Amino acid sequence: MSRIGKAPITIPSGVTITVSNDNVVTVKGPKGELSQAVDKDITVSQEDGILTVQRPSDQKKHKALHGLYRSLLNNMVVGVTEGYTLTQELVGVGYRATNQGNTLDLVLGYSHHYVFQLPAEIKVTTQSEKGQTPKIILESIDKQLIGQVAAKIRSLRAPEPYKGKGIKFVGEVLRRKAGKSASKK
Repeated sequence: MSRIGKAPITIPSGVTITVSNDNVVTVKGPKGELSQAVDKDITVSQEDGILTVQRPSDQKKHKALHGLYRSLLNNMVVGVTEGYTLTQELVGVGYRATNQGNTLDLVLGYSHHYVFQLPAEIKVTTQSEKGQTPKIILESIDKQLIGQVAAKIRSLRAPEPYKGKGIKFVGEVLRRKAGKSASKK
């Protein structure tokens, strides 16, 4: 059995989970509501404050879906109770980030600004303190959506390996290269 798939999900107080007839799981909590369609072969059951996910057989497809849907449902439960926060920093001279509501305006060393419209489910804040790199803070209850948006923002100017300039996640370790002068010996 899948180690991830067989782990039960404990449902915290204040969270209600409903499973419809067409295998759509809806999770409601203090921060919002999320829903996920589950494959028809996978069964989701709830009893005594514990959510379990079962698969019908040990086929490769069922094994893969078992762990996947358990992780997705657990992410939904954590999202509606605690939420998710991702912080990115802009490393580079003249790099700036500002926001107006859900519109993010980025200056990344190109001849033009990037104006990025974020989905309504994501709350964005920017920090620019003197002597520190500008930061973009994304908050949401949907882990998939926040990860996808953060990856899209990072792709606008991915960190380069020589000086480390670009958009990176806080705490991300970059593999650095020595450059031209290291090879002359």
